[in-house]
Amino acid sequence: MSDKKPIRDIVKDPSWQKVRVSLLGKWSKEPEACCRKLESYLGSVHSASEEKLRIVMNYLTGTGFRTGRIKHPCISKIRASISAEMKRRKFSSAGKEK
Repeated sequence: MSDKKPIRDIVKDPSWQKVRVSLLGKWSKEPEACCRKLESYLGSVHSASEEKLRIVMNYLTGTGFRTGRIKHPCISKIRASISAEMKRRKFSSAGKEK
């Protein structure tokens, strides 16, 4: 059983909600600016909290992104870096449990 908070709870974070609202309706005209806002919210992927990583990954795998309606190379880059970091943390912590 995981001790992680459910995603529905962590996305309620006021600082995330402020970022999320600021992105509404802007992806089609300003995808790079939107990516910069997400990167600013995250900070360094390597030192970002697991909750921030989960929030942004959850956002970037939502319907608009998953269906391809919203797409840009910067989105793929952020998603890939978060995914790699989450895997790195998972495997580095798995080694510590042995």
